[in-house]
Amino acid sequence: MSSVLDQTGSDLLFTKARTFSTFLDKPVDEDLLRKAWDLARMGPTSVNCLPARIVFVRSAEAKARLKPALAPGNVDKTMAAPVTAIIGHDMAFYDRLPDLFPHADARSWFVGNEALIQGTAFRNGTLQGGYFLLALRAVGLDCGPMSGFDNAKVDADFFAGTTVKSNFLINIGHGDAAGLYPRGPRLAFDDACRVL
Repeated sequence: MSSVLDQTGSDLLFTKARTFSTFLDKPVDEDLLRKAWDLARMGPTSVNCLPARIVFVRSAEAKARLKPALAPGNVDKTMAAPVTAIIGHDMAFYDRLPDLFPHADARSWFVGNEALIQGTAFRNGTLQGGYFLLALRAVGLDCGPMSGFDNAKVDADFFAGTTVKSNFLINIGHGDAAGLYPRGPRLAFDDACRVL
């Protein structure tokens, strides 16, 4: 279990991977989305709570529903992307804990504790969204994660009648390198990290 990802894998996930705003006119096979989920779901979450819930917006009808919730600068790129994933988190994730964490009564730790529910759902759902982005890259897809949308509108349209809240969006497809900007700078270890 202690093997190291080779340079090709590191390049695919991090070093050469880019955030895409434009995509080639090439459909995304649902099988790739399923493969990406099967990878992402293996990442760790608190008490294996797995709160992430994803809606894949692909059809013209679904995109038309999403469009009014988008910030103006995100409309064109989202409408042109083959798929947009709405990354959400289930505020009632703890109801699944008897199955997902069966060796303790973890559900009782959350019931009635709104602050713990909110923090756990948001933190772990965001974490799973990050895993999912890397999993998309791992199966050969490119991504454009973003905020810049009206969460309340998205929740009312795509998560009505559920306990799921939206967090962020990921445009997904086969990236068009012609639309890339130069890579932005990154903070060095000593600028962002401390070893105590």
